[in-house]
Amino acid sequence: MTVENTALSSYQLQEWGRQEPPDWRYTVVRSTNRSSSVRLSCSSSGSSLSFLWFNGSSEVSASEGVQLGDGGSTLTIVSVTRYDEGLFMCRVSNPVSNSTSAPVSLSISFGPENTNLTLSPSKEYYEEGSNIILSCSADSRPAALFHWALNGSLLSDTGPELRLNNIQMRQSGNYSCQAHNSKTLRYQTSQPSLVTVLGNNVSNVVVTPNTTDLSEFSSSVSLSCSSSGSSLSFLWLNGSSEVSASEGVQLGDGGSTLTIVSVTRYDEGPFTCRVSNPVSNAKSAPVSLSISFGPENTNLILSPSKEYYEEGSNIILSCSADSRPAALFHWALNGSLLSDTGPELRLNNIHMRQSGNYSCQSHNSKTLRYQTSQPSLVTVLERISGASITGSTNRPVEGNSVNLTCEAAGSVPTREWRKDGSPLNNDITLHDEGRLLSFSALKRTDRGEYSCKVSNPISSEEAKYNMVVNSPTAACDCSAAVGRAAGITAACFVVVAVLTGTTVYVVMRKKRINTSDPPPQTETSEHVYENSEVHENRKKEKGKSAFPSLPLKEK
Repeated sequence: MTVENTALSSYQLQEWGRQEPPDWRYTVVRSTNRSSSVRLSCSSSGSSLSFLWFNGSSEVSASEGVQLGDGGSTLTIVSVTRYDEGLFMCRVSNPVSNSTSAPVSLSISFGPENTNLTLSPSKEYYEEGSNIILSCSADSRPAALFHWALNGSLLSDTGPELRLNNIQMRQSGNYSCQAHNSKTLRYQTSQPSLVTVLGNNVSNVVVTPNTTDLSEFSSSVSLSCSSSGSSLSFLWLNGSSEVSASEGVQLGDGGSTLTIVSVTRYDEGPFTCRVSNPVSNAKSAPVSLSISFGPENTNLILSPSKEYYEEGSNIILSCSADSRPAALFHWALNGSLLSDTGPELRLNNIHMRQSGNYSCQSHNSKTLRYQTSQPSLVTVLERISGASITGSTNRPVEGNSVNLTCEAAGSVPTREWRKDGSPLNNDITLHDEGRLLSFSALKRTDRGEYSCKVSNPISSEEAKYNMVVNSPTAACDCSAAVGRAAGITAACFVVVAVLTGTTVYVVMRKKRINTSDPPPQTETSEHVYENSEVHENRKKEKGKSAFPSLPLKEK
């Protein structure tokens, strides 16, 4: 197609002659790929003409896509763009004059480009009943025509706006708009925009366990969460802590079911299910599980807690265990079950025969498990009483063997011997766990007060014995004949019969002994030495005494 346009402009006469105003024409050539090229021709009267082209106020020179020909009288723009629309003018000159053509404007069709879809209001989710405006725009000349599509299918709606009033869930999907240029015959489709419409608000959230009667380590449980609403998300809570999938914890059905494998007591809850969608949320009522466990940590306590108990004491043995349901308790003494049951065993007025290792056994009727406590030793002792020291002879004689025996009633685990308040010498031998103190050959240095302290952890008692060592030459032992009752007079006679005529010498001592007097600390004895004549006569008499009522002991 060729369009011609001639413009007149003022001119000035010059010496070289008159120049006519330039005449110009342009031709638009459309290529097969719908892009266009244009050629502008400038003609003028006169001679020795020069041509200069302008786009607005800017001079146009030859470049890539811009060609000047026919001595500069033609301007060709290859594959015009919208930026080539300016006011083109041709200035013709010779040495004596110049003239400029009237401006020519090109109309260049383009687009559509940058087709864009916007939603108002812009949200990730829309509640049913909402109103939405979808607007489409594009860079285009002439202005583009618009069509709308949902999930790729054309709608009957046209124009730059699509109004969705009182939108429903069925209208959810990917919306797009298509722009069309009737001149360029080009189309362009926008990027899709997702419109998600949600139905009713979340409500009626309910958690349902498949069972609530569970045993620790041997049971599993599944909790199901149901709710009304759409596009639901589920979140499980145990108390205030979020429950997530882990070893032994499984989430299924989009998070609506919670399965706990091999439950423990810490899985009792309360469990709640929080359901939400982008426009609302709601939470279920809490659900608690009953998990049987134990018994564990079975423990026995004695009150009062002592190492030893006195006969007649009262003891309370208490048994406890971690268990659900509460454990049942049985009692045992030295491993043998007693008839007693319950968490307490009361031992009132306890006797020695009740000493031993006590233990309690806990039992859970649900888990069917048993556990026995560590044994607790109860040792019952009888108080020490009646402590005494008994000598093996009433007349300890120097050089003879003598035993002292320490006896006492009650539980007698220990005896402690002392002499005159001090520990015994190493040459004194103890036998029968300290019960017997033995002198193999009594010495004068063994005389003194002996004490035996009999004790056990709850009591003690001390007995004393005054050891008097008699000389082997003494006729009698005064100390052995002394009575301990108050007011008794004892006499000790040392008789020496001198068989010379009718003379008899009698040496007599008389002493008053009172049991309240302290035992003598030193030996008192009288020694009368026989002369040889009397001694020989006594041998002849073969032990016959002149005083039958007071027999003499043979040496």
